[in-house]
Amino acid sequence: MRRALFLLFGSLVFGLTLMIAPAVSWAYPFWAQQNYDSPREATGKIVCANCHLAKKITQAEVPQSVLPDSVFKASVKVPYEEGIREISADGSEVQLQVGAVMMLPDGFTLAPQDRWTDEIKEETEGVYFTQYSEDKPNILLVGPIPGDQNQEIVFPILSPDPATDSNIHFGKYQIHVGGNRGRGQVYPTGDKSNNTFFTAPKEGKVTSIEAGDDGTNVITIDATDGTSITEIIPVGPTLLVSVGDSVEAGEAITNDPNVGGFAQVDTEIVLQNPVRIYGLLAFFAAVAVTQIMLVLKKRQIEKVQAAAGNF
Repeated sequence: MRRALFLLFGSLVFGLTLMIAPAVSWAYPFWAQQNYDSPREATGKIVCANCHLAKKITQAEVPQSVLPDSVFKASVKVPYEEGIREISADGSEVQLQVGAVMMLPDGFTLAPQDRWTDEIKEETEGVYFTQYSEDKPNILLVGPIPGDQNQEIVFPILSPDPATDSNIHFGKYQIHVGGNRGRGQVYPTGDKSNNTFFTAPKEGKVTSIEAGDDGTNVITIDATDGTSITEIIPVGPTLLVSVGDSVEAGEAITNDPNVGGFAQVDTEIVLQNPVRIYGLLAFFAAVAVTQIMLVLKKRQIEKVQAAAGNF
């Protein structure tokens, strides 16, 4: 009895939290945060791809180089056709949501808001940023947020300063980015969500289709090996078979309601030493002065030669 009351209380608290604080990343980033210490596996794959099986284009734009202790913009683009709606967990059509994960090099963090420019404030209006974990401030998450207004997500980033942190060095660094639109096709438990298609587990004949109270469909297939198999289709996907149809093993028995997808991209950024820039500017200035002096010297020689030719 106590266990049941505890579970009921926990569910109520969790539900109230979702309603009171919808800005917090409780959807697909939540699953990754709960199940993985890092969002990037040793193979280089971002773990979001474990649940979001469909693929879509994701683009990332960052400056080629930045100076120490400077604020810059890094953007993630998750383009898709406007007006597309996705299937929610209860089977209803809802606005497509988007999200992104940005894995920055050590030392790079979300810029403090008092250093955001007016342009950054305008571009990030309605967007909420969270750290992947307390000990990983360089890994930032966004989402879920409405996709129609946020097909490009801007991250205001603060670069580190090697002068104040001996662990930071000037040079080239990798940035790993993942962009997503829509719900996943698989839950972390390995179970399918209602945002994917379902297939026949064995070859056989559909003998019955019964509607459940929660909108599900229970399909019974008499397999050719003499066994009877029951497949539960959640609310959302549309059935493609009827009673009496013969199906092959692996044949789709529902449509694919998914309209979203995930993709990752890697890019690079250079933490530039300002002394090198000053040295380069000095070199350019020296070259320009040398060129001017050569031109002046040439003209001086030409004048001398012209004067000598007059005698």
